[in-house]
This record gives sequence, structure tokens and C-alpha cells, in this order.
Amino acid sequence: MNELVDDDGYPTEVMLDKIEKWAGNYKELMRFIEPYWQYGKAGYWSEDEMQYSISTAGWSGNEDIIRALKENHTFWTLCWVQSRRGGHYIFEVKE
Repeated sequence: MNELVDDDGYPTEVMLDKIEKWAGNYKELMRFIEPYWQYGKAGYWSEDEMQYSISTAGWSGNEDIIRALKENHTFWTLCWVQSRRGGHYIFEVKE
């Protein structure tokens, strides 16, 4: 059993707490989240050298991750660039 997601792939409180309290390398935070981002391989997660464009696709598990990122005030202040209706987010994350 994975302590980070439940049997249906939803993030657990353990995962959300890790995201909220993550300090330090935010590129590593995005690498931590990516494997659990539902529909990422279907185009709802894209990145280049510094910018991440991600969409929740309306999935509540992804929306939970976004809420946890917002609770990480330092991450949100430093990395958030844009939000658009429909669950689209852009972050600029430096090494």
C-alpha cells in the first residue's frame, strides 16, 4: 500500500501534508507531485525548463493537490504565475 494515495489514486492526508510543508527545492516538489497527477500523460501536465502548465481536468484529487500547494504559502508566492477558469495553472519554478 502506498501511503501517499488511496486505492482509488486520491492523495492522502500524508501526501497533502508533505506538499503543504515542503520547504526548499520546489523543482523537487513538482517532481514529487507529477507521478500522482491524474491525466498528466493525457496533456494535463506539461513542463519546459522552468515553467509548468497543469490542469486539474476537474478531478478532485488534482484539485486537492492544488489546495495543498496554495497552503504552502512560500511556494505559492514564489512560483505561482497564473490561474484560469477551468482549473488551469502556470507555475515558474527555478532549481
